[in-house]
Amino acid sequence: MIPQVSGRIRFTPFNVLAGALAVKGELEMQYRVVAGYQDAIIERGRGMENNETDLKAKYSLLGKVEGAEKAFLKGRRNREADLESAVSYFLEFLRGFESFDFDRPCVTVFGSARFEEDHRYYQLARELGQALAGAGYAVMTGGGPGIMEAANRGAREAGGLSVGCNIELPFEQKPNPYLDKFIEFEHFFIRKVMLVKYSSAFVIMPGGFGTLDEAFEVITLLQTNKLDRFPVVSMGGREFWGHLGAFMRQTMVAEGVISPQDAEFIHPADSASEAIDIIKNRRVGTLSTSADS
Repeated sequence: MIPQVSGRIRFTPFNVLAGALAVKGELEMQYRVVAGYQDAIIERGRGMENNETDLKAKYSLLGKVEGAEKAFLKGRRNREADLESAVSYFLEFLRGFESFDFDRPCVTVFGSARFEEDHRYYQLARELGQALAGAGYAVMTGGGPGIMEAANRGAREAGGLSVGCNIELPFEQKPNPYLDKFIEFEHFFIRKVMLVKYSSAFVIMPGGFGTLDEAFEVITLLQTNKLDRFPVVSMGGREFWGHLGAFMRQTMVAEGVISPQDAEFIHPADSASEAIDIIKNRRVGTLSTSADS
């Protein structure tokens, strides 16, 4: 129990540690159970759609952590609840650190979950995954369908390491069956840290708000010198990214909210081989002397 005075929590380093330890055992048990659920999904492979409800029932503690991010962001709460959330974040980070131990460099591929197998962008991402694995890179994605599945699939087919950082959403996001390592996160911000932390290059495939969020976070970290000068590659052609590039150059640079060199962080590639060339030669943009964070 966390020590309190007059109905309020007394926050000292010792008490924070004591409170963390008090809930640590239960939370660790939750994550062990969730891990069992995740491992079972991987083993089921393509058949997981028919058995997912049974799996969740078997590993019933998964439900205890669902909705935690929404509850945290809904507004002000008491400090004890926030402390418990902080401990759960720590354990979620720790689980990621312990699970993602690579013996090779890693490239993260961002992209939409909504492209089907017959779409040209799916095929391009699959080719990219194969090329990255062939060049000796592990391939990390958000672990879901669409572009993510395609990149993981290509890496698996080429004998490479395929990694996923999945998150459960109301629709569209289920772990794809081409993952060698897989963690399902509850919190978006922890998942995004993991997608960035282990990679030495990033490929941005066509996608929606989530893809743009991930891409601009990486670019902001580069712009503000919070991330090593890793290459960022865009794929999908001028028909998808051309308007965004024009907006950056003609509006953002023109209005002075970014500098001209900031628009050079993203390198377009039309093929998997061109993307590999950019990554291997570590082509990066020029660091701005000032940044709007």
